[in-house]
Amino acid sequence: LMMAAPAQAQLHFGVKGGLNISKLSFSKDAFKGDNKTGFFVGPMAEFTLPIIGIGADVAALYSQTDLGVDGEKTMKLKTFAVPVNLKWSFGLGSMFGAYIAAGPQFGFNIGNKKGFMDYELKKNNTTFNVGAGVKLIRHIQIGVNYNFALSHTATIETTNEEVIKIKNNTWQVSLAYLF
Repeated sequence: LMMAAPAQAQLHFGVKGGLNISKLSFSKDAFKGDNKTGFFVGPMAEFTLPIIGIGADVAALYSQTDLGVDGEKTMKLKTFAVPVNLKWSFGLGSMFGAYIAAGPQFGFNIGNKKGFMDYELKKNNTTFNVGAGVKLIRHIQIGVNYNFALSHTATIETTNEEVIKIKNNTWQVSLAYLF
């Protein structure tokens, strides 16, 4: 009982992917923003301090979300997203656990510059993530996040020179495999 086991930080790499379910909100009630779906995928890294279970996870994700239909063409928001989350993991040994996470996500537009109804998509945006999930057999993570938009995603200038700002809040359901 008096022996101390050496505690070493754990660094794991993996891949993460999942489903985006976004809701557009407008600064004026001129338009209705229905739920839009999309996906995300990319590499991730997780760093954890053993015993206390506190760490971080970072990912580099390609993310795509439908924005609406412009004529016959479906407009998509394509971004390179970098979530940086502080994560607290706890559980029943190494076979089953849970986690909660929170942190910023930085998004960089790599697709269209204009959306439907001629709105201007911003070059970058910032959201704040909160989420939770489970860890299974040391390698699999299943999670749910909500991304609150901290900045607007796009703007529309109306015919009477009024500016309408659009925010994109997103639910994410994810599956990750860590090596």
